[in-house]
Amino acid sequence: MDTRTSTFLFTDIEGSTRLWEEQPREMSEALAAHDRLLAETIERHGGRVFKTVGDAFCSAFASAAEALGAAEAAQRALKERRWQVSGGLRVRMALHSGPAEERSGDYFGPTLNRVARLLSAGHGGQVLLSEAAREASGGRLPAGSSLRDMGERRLRDLTRPEHVFQLVSPGMASEFPPLKTLDARVHNLPVQPTPLIGREAEVKTAVDLLRGGQTRLLTMTGAGGSGKTRLALQVAAELVDDFQAGVFLFPWPLSPARHLRR
Repeated sequence: MDTRTSTFLFTDIEGSTRLWEEQPREMSEALAAHDRLLAETIERHGGRVFKTVGDAFCSAFASAAEALGAAEAAQRALKERRWQVSGGLRVRMALHSGPAEERSGDYFGPTLNRVARLLSAGHGGQVLLSEAAREASGGRLPAGSSLRDMGERRLRDLTRPEHVFQLVSPGMASEFPPLKTLDARVHNLPVQPTPLIGREAEVKTAVDLLRGGQTRLLTMTGAGGSGKTRLALQVAAELVDDFQAGVFLFPWPLSPARHLRR
């Protein structure tokens, strides 16, 4: 087991499921070109692609400055390319620096979870980076680029807020909708001391049931202390964009003091 500090660059295509459904032939050709472009750009800037999941790329860099350079160059190339897909391909990107365990060519640990959460907050064409990645870059940005301070944001892992920055460059789009973070949505979900790890299958099952339109009430059962509440909180965080009126926690039973206040 080898633990080292790296900068991780994660990417994925915004709205790819819809594009595959509406333009399957064009997407097949576009995805092949997208994959070549990203792989070549990442390698040229000293990075290594260690995993691909569908259209998502996970890459690691020894240098945060090189990771930023790869993200900026890739976004410029994606924007300049003429795509057969209507509307083109819009790829969101996120960078975070920290320690991770390397095993058999893959990486594991909270740092990977954090960059994945940061990626989910962004929009196609946008490059986001954490405070740790900004510090690791030492101010060495791509020529003509700057960082836009997006403030402290609550990511959907429900742990500590993350100070987020956006890379701004003349060859990239710069204006986007609000970040898809918890602080931009109506909710009362509490901050958690640690991220939820190893319950991805249960979270996905619950989210799929609640998004399916047939489930009005979902009950989680299990022994005391097995993590039912923590799991439910993460499911709520994943669904915060699905309900315009908000997502809320109602603890039960209410404490005597809360009864008195009512």
